[in-house]
Amino acid sequence: MALFFIKRPVFVWVLAIFIVFLGILSIKSLPLEQYPDIAPPRVSIAATYNGASAQTVNDSVIQVIEQQLKGLDRLMYMNSTSDSAGRARTTLTFSPGTDIDVAQVQVQNVLQQALSRLPDSVQSQGVRVTKGGQDTLMTWMFTSDDPKVNKVDIGDYLSSNVMDVLGRIDGVAEVELYGSPYAMRVWLDPYQLEQYQLMPSDISAAINNQNTQVSAGQLGKLPAVDAQMLSVPIQARSKLRTVAQFEDIIVKSSPDGGIVQLKDVARIELGAESADVQTKLNGKNGAALGIILADGANALDVADAVNAKIKQLEPNFPEGYRATTSQDSSPFVKASVEEVLITLLEAIVLVVVVMYVFLQNWRATLIPAVAVPVVLMGTFGVLALCGYSINTLTMFALVLAIGLLVDDAIVVVENVERVMHEQQLDAKTATEVSMKEISSALIGVGMTLSAVFVPMAFFPGSTGVIYRQFAITIIAAMGFSVLVALTLTPVMCAQMLKAQPHTGKNKGLFGRLFAGFNHGFERLSQAYQRTVLKLVRHSKLMLAAFVGILVVCGGLFALLPTSFLPEEDQGILSVSVTMPAGATDARLQQTVTEINDYFLQQPEVKTVNAVTGLNGSQGVARLLIGLKPWDERTAASESASALSARASQAMRKRTDAKIFVSMPPLVRGLGSATGVNLMLKDMSGLGNEQLVAAKNQFIALATDSPYLHNARTTNQDDRTQLNISIDDKKAVAQQINTADVNRLLADALGGDYVNDFIHNGRVKRVYIQADAPYRMQPENIGEWKVRNALGQMIPLSTFTSISWEVAAPQLQRYNGSPAMELMATAPDGVSSGEAMQAAQAMVAQLPNGIDFEWTGASLEEQKAGAQAPMLYAISILFVFLCLAALYESWSIPLAVILAAALGILGALLATFVRGLHNDVFFQVGLLTTVGLAAKNAILIIEFAVQLQERGTGLWESAMQAARMRLRPIIMTSLAFGFGVLPLAISTGPGAASRIAIGTAVLGGTVVSTVLCLLFVPLFFVWIRALIKRPVKN
Repeated sequence: MALFFIKRPVFVWVLAIFIVFLGILSIKSLPLEQYPDIAPPRVSIAATYNGASAQTVNDSVIQVIEQQLKGLDRLMYMNSTSDSAGRARTTLTFSPGTDIDVAQVQVQNVLQQALSRLPDSVQSQGVRVTKGGQDTLMTWMFTSDDPKVNKVDIGDYLSSNVMDVLGRIDGVAEVELYGSPYAMRVWLDPYQLEQYQLMPSDISAAINNQNTQVSAGQLGKLPAVDAQMLSVPIQARSKLRTVAQFEDIIVKSSPDGGIVQLKDVARIELGAESADVQTKLNGKNGAALGIILADGANALDVADAVNAKIKQLEPNFPEGYRATTSQDSSPFVKASVEEVLITLLEAIVLVVVVMYVFLQNWRATLIPAVAVPVVLMGTFGVLALCGYSINTLTMFALVLAIGLLVDDAIVVVENVERVMHEQQLDAKTATEVSMKEISSALIGVGMTLSAVFVPMAFFPGSTGVIYRQFAITIIAAMGFSVLVALTLTPVMCAQMLKAQPHTGKNKGLFGRLFAGFNHGFERLSQAYQRTVLKLVRHSKLMLAAFVGILVVCGGLFALLPTSFLPEEDQGILSVSVTMPAGATDARLQQTVTEINDYFLQQPEVKTVNAVTGLNGSQGVARLLIGLKPWDERTAASESASALSARASQAMRKRTDAKIFVSMPPLVRGLGSATGVNLMLKDMSGLGNEQLVAAKNQFIALATDSPYLHNARTTNQDDRTQLNISIDDKKAVAQQINTADVNRLLADALGGDYVNDFIHNGRVKRVYIQADAPYRMQPENIGEWKVRNALGQMIPLSTFTSISWEVAAPQLQRYNGSPAMELMATAPDGVSSGEAMQAAQAMVAQLPNGIDFEWTGASLEEQKAGAQAPMLYAISILFVFLCLAALYESWSIPLAVILAAALGILGALLATFVRGLHNDVFFQVGLLTTVGLAAKNAILIIEFAVQLQERGTGLWESAMQAARMRLRPIIMTSLAFGFGVLPLAISTGPGAASRIAIGTAVLGGTVVSTVLCLLFVPLFFVWIRALIKRPVKN
């Protein structure tokens, strides 16, 4: 095939130019992101039941919804949460690759069957179904310089003018307001209601009747009478707009014309819809918007769109308003991808330098250098056709591909030069002769490297997504590399090369350096040949050494700690604060202020965003710590992990709250924190009390374990709850309708959403509830009166009693069973895999009936660990079968496979020595090393087979092939090694991932090159002597 292209150089150049243009056009269409959609797609169902306890929401909302969630395609698991603020959320997680739009439609369809069974209050506020979970992409904090502006003013402005605008941006699943808009609050007075024989339900009815929109039609509407000259619309009753208008609502009238207005029985104000959630930035009050990313959307594109929209809205903000990002992962994504791009450019420069040192003339160096942009552009075109993106994984693959793709071109150039020197041929003739010798080797190397990665493209799950993008990129690069090596490189060799033997007589600036290098390399070559001769005479010793290498590899595999993905400094820390049960907002605010002050004193910290009152609890807070840019904190002591460790140690000294400092997960959607994530499940109906006891037992065990730190649960601690018992017999005896009692308690104590009103042109809500002085103490409950059938106002105290009990402010369910989410971090020197083993052992000590399931990143890590051995086995099998088919021989593939095992030792050693883990990036690097070792073996064995077919003896064929291929093997290995060196010594954002893959590949490259040069001639001799039959062509 190469001869066809050598004779048609113009055609080849046109093909190369076309590939480059295709790549340039593709780059413009490729999106930029940190990772592809690794996290499984999710659909969330959210509802609100005002005034309901967590148990009530669990029983009447969550379980009703869960019972209908059947028959959903590719559902992995579902997780539900209910809290004392009346909020219910069920998150359904589907298998990777599921069409999220189809999944959302399926969920909406089955949910319709449950809606009629939900409480009226829930139905009136609606049940929302969105694509995505609860992971916040970014948080925008809004404050005001005007002291007259309060936090509700800011929250109301955001709710009215910003939330909906951002929510309509493509890729935004939800916009969560950390603050409160305005609402019309009707604060009821039980004594005034009693005076006028009224109940809260009467107030709701009056508001509904008089705060309404009436469609009265128009005068003169057709058909009309003859000569009708008037046609006007009729405006009757409309929504109320002001406090004064609500105060004038008539709630009761008498036959003599007397009226009772709303202001007579209640205090009406324009106030906060909810006072639970409060937000501060660096100690300053304000409100915030959390942007939740829709599954399948590009995070960077959405972040850029949100930032652009806020900048567009900013000129119209009220005077003094300031918008600041307190959490944004997009700078980390951009910085980490930029670092990989810099690494790519460094790799290209280093590879070109290595080529020039070995080839020693600019013509020979230029030929492989030209192959780099052609192959890269072609690979970008394939990425665009596959719908992929420019992300960390594809960029890693391209960095590794740099060394691999120049290898093919180097082999061609070096062999053409060798033929020119040995046979004294011109460049074109030498190229034709050379390509006949090495074309099959080039194809074999390309097939082998591709075969290593092909199985990766078919693995399921989130790990399969990581493997797939990497594999497709490498395979595409290898395909283009072989194509260029068979087309463009021979054409350039025939046109550009000139005979120039490496005799040390080079002239010019580098002449002496090259002369010294060539002399040293010649001595190395002679020493290598002598060494191989000695080793051949001790084949049994070498066989024992090979077996020893395999044993060492097995031992290192067992010793190497496992994890899913490395921990990265993303420029953000998360702090969770949980106060003791029953703690008030005042205590919480004091604690948060002290934590805020501590972090602002740290030199690495830029912003502290505190959100309190989450999940309807006055004892829970979350702080997001924004760190300064990476170039302003280059020291190891200024990293996010160092600050996290330092802050955790400081916070453990506090006894007034449970405070946990953690780094956010690397992949959004795979758990709420790094480390271990599991769900403790009650499988036998033991009850919440037993589940809590099991949780406490696990945390106690984890506290004493050296493998787990900061063991905690996302559930809030149980707290005291007041229980109202209604004596139905006494109620009936006093002619009281039970439904009226239920409605009174719900409206007065829980608060009730009545309807809507108009405020500043926007629709807001109207709520009724007992005024604060009448719902502060247990005795206040008995002050409320219910009207009986005789019109008498009967105090609740006459037929109710109160008692105290312990109840959970938050309940969770996992796959239909009561559950608690447990998290823990792995201390320094302990991998997440070891932490997971320790956690599993602790769960085994819990009472019968308590089970567990991994979730989030821990679930994916478990799957990845289970898949890895199969991945290695299938990859090696693919390599063997491809080589057997290519060479029509079983012996050649076997010799190559034995050599491929040598690459594993270097990757394991380098990773173990640097204290790194057996994670997904290590596995990718290990397979790359296996491919590289196989490539080196093929270069030797291919020539040995050709020599043996010409009549050369078995031992002599192996020795000559090893000597002939020494220079190209060392040259290509050095080029590849220097190409990945920038990965192994990376710093800055995203460095952990680059170091993980670079260390494995670099270690494997160095060790496999040395061992392959020593062992492959022996493998060839052993296998051929064992098989004792010639190779068929």
